Amino acid sequence: MTEPTIFPSLEIPETLAAGPGPGNTDARVLAAFANTGLADHMQADVLRGMIECKGMLRDLWGTTNTYTYGVGGTGFSGLDCMLNAILPGDSVVVFMNGTFSGIDAMTIRMKAATREELTANPMNPQPANVTVIDVPHGESVSGKHVDEVLADKKPKWAFMAHWETGSGRINDLQGFSDACEKHGAMGLIDAVSSLGIEDFSIDDFPGVVGWASCPQKGVLCLPLTYAPVSFSDRYIETVKENGCHSYVHNPILEARHWGVVDGQDVAAGTYHRTHSGYAVAAFHEALRITLQHGRAQKARDYAFHEKALRDAVTAMGCDVTSNMTSLVVLNLPGDLAGREKELVGNCRAVGFGIWPTLSEPVQVRIGILNQITQSQISDIVNRFGNAMNDMGASVDMDAINALLDRHYDAALAAE
Repeated sequence: MTEPTIFPSLEIPETLAAGPGPGNTDARVLAAFANTGLADHMQADVLRGMIECKGMLRDLWGTTNTYTYGVGGTGFSGLDCMLNAILPGDSVVVFMNGTFSGIDAMTIRMKAATREELTANPMNPQPANVTVIDVPHGESVSGKHVDEVLADKKPKWAFMAHWETGSGRINDLQGFSDACEKHGAMGLIDAVSSLGIEDFSIDDFPGVVGWASCPQKGVLCLPLTYAPVSFSDRYIETVKENGCHSYVHNPILEARHWGVVDGQDVAAGTYHRTHSGYAVAAFHEALRITLQHGRAQKARDYAFHEKALRDAVTAMGCDVTSNMTSLVVLNLPGDLAGREKELVGNCRAVGFGIWPTLSEPVQVRIGILNQITQSQISDIVNRFGNAMNDMGASVDMDAINALLDRHYDAALAAE
């Protein structure tokens, strides 16, 4: 019998997470996680924290939906919970315009496929009842397009990502909701990248019955905590009538542990799964920080600082193709075109965590999650410009920094 290999303690250095997410976690969230006392998942303060999180989530989502809570895990956990309402044979239209709405489309095809269709192609089923509308990379899904497709297909469900970080595009939420209402479809939205960044209230979009987000982007909690979801009464009634093929991610069973039973808030949740008191404390603090910042103010701050970054990289010769306020997606200037992955690799090797796109065409993605101060944007801009120069570009960083100063000085003068 050989001796086991005992590796040295894992030490992960400080890095700047400047990609599409997760962002760098707020020190207060880390402190809440680390300072939480040893407690089991049914301890009174843990349960109270979950009830308070549920209330804060309603404020963050802008909803009166009783079925609003967090699904243990990452954004994929929340999406899986929401999409579990889709059953084999259900008719679905999916609008896809990037990597992550593409993964959502794959999930939906797996859930909607019949047994025969799944057997025919288990890892890439092609159910006849699912229509995937492939919108070209770099374009947004328009309400007009949604209306035209739903008028033709008349599906039970329609799906779209609100903000698609694969391409950095914001899709037409109002148009999507209006089309779903008009044509009787139940809308489902991936709000992984928009919740906590854009100022919107989901009750303003009655065509959408289900929403799913993640803990690590706009909410700025730790990735493996709780993915926010919110479901309308119509969605819940559909699940009650038809069930779903899941225990862990059953939308109704999940809600019971968060103190939502038979459509009503109750004093304490019922046992469903083991939760972490540490994760509850971190999630609770992240929600407090987000709401203290204010939804509207946070949205304005992201838009203001994204413009500074956008203008700076444009002045470096880059072509920005995104319209999100937390992420800039760009093509490098002519002399560096085709070397996007090389540049990203160079940056990541020195703790500057930008990302390439994960599908063609290869572009560079620079995110500003939890990086919304002048000094933080300046740091990102200078790291990126210097990386370009290290590869042979001739970016005048003095001129770029003067541009940043003018952007921020103008804001100060207007106050």
